[in-house]
Amino acid sequence: MEHKFKFVRFFLFAVFLFASGSALAVTGVALVHGTGAQTNAYDDYWQSDMVESIRLGLPDSNNLLVVNCDFEQYMWADAAAGCLATQLYDFINAKNIDDLVVITHSNGGNVMRWILSNPTWDSKYPTVINAIRWVNASGTTSAGTPLADAVMAGNVFESALGWLLGYQSDAVRMQQTSWMAQYNNTWLLGTSGRPSLPVGFWNIIGSDVETAIWDSDSYCGGYSLNLGLEITKGWLDSCADGFVNCSSQNAAGSLWFYDTAQTTGGEPLSHNQSRRKCFNLDVILRNDI
Repeated sequence: MEHKFKFVRFFLFAVFLFASGSALAVTGVALVHGTGAQTNAYDDYWQSDMVESIRLGLPDSNNLLVVNCDFEQYMWADAAAGCLATQLYDFINAKNIDDLVVITHSNGGNVMRWILSNPTWDSKYPTVINAIRWVNASGTTSAGTPLADAVMAGNVFESALGWLLGYQSDAVRMQQTSWMAQYNNTWLLGTSGRPSLPVGFWNIIGSDVETAIWDSDSYCGGYSLNLGLEITKGWLDSCADGFVNCSSQNAAGSLWFYDTAQTTGGEPLSHNQSRRKCFNLDVILRNDI
């Protein structure tokens, strides 16, 4: 009788797993960098402590991909969206991933949104889209940034922002506010008045930059980088992460949270800190897996 009872419990549990679907899912995480031609985004863009903290949220720690592509190009270019789709497609198939959480930052959100918005553009896109649970996007330039306008105009930002945005590349040209408005009205989904994206696109908003030399929080992610963002914030809205206005960060998809609502100590996230292990952001992203 006991054996029969054990069998029934096992059977009901198996039925539950089958019915729930997600319980049988193979979960993976992909980290998608922002503007730049990356060959080692693990160390150079995200840094190892951020990546390894997020990895702890996976049932199988091997199911994590750090993407390296050339995001100096227009979002639809083979070196940008083509590269991203290929790396995601290969990862999904190699690991049998059917529950993919994408974590992206800055212009990476635009490249990711291109794939989600144009499923017939490339034969790999449908497989990628169907495997994605949702996208978590921090500091995205969904409506562009005035700093890209300034760089393309050739003023002081061209030299001052090379470390942050790059120079007069196609990616910078694309992130001008008027250009992104055009793309959002035509090729891209998820903004106001446009059809929704096929998966959730959840925004983490960085709202300010702090650089007080006596405040240890100002040093997270690198004080000199935050200081540069403090300067450029003077050309942005009062709510901005030093690189992109809050309104642009939340122009596509849905609001997940403003930084100060969930970070440790209610600290704001600069554009640099929103890709680093700062103020418990890594744990928030890890727990969301």
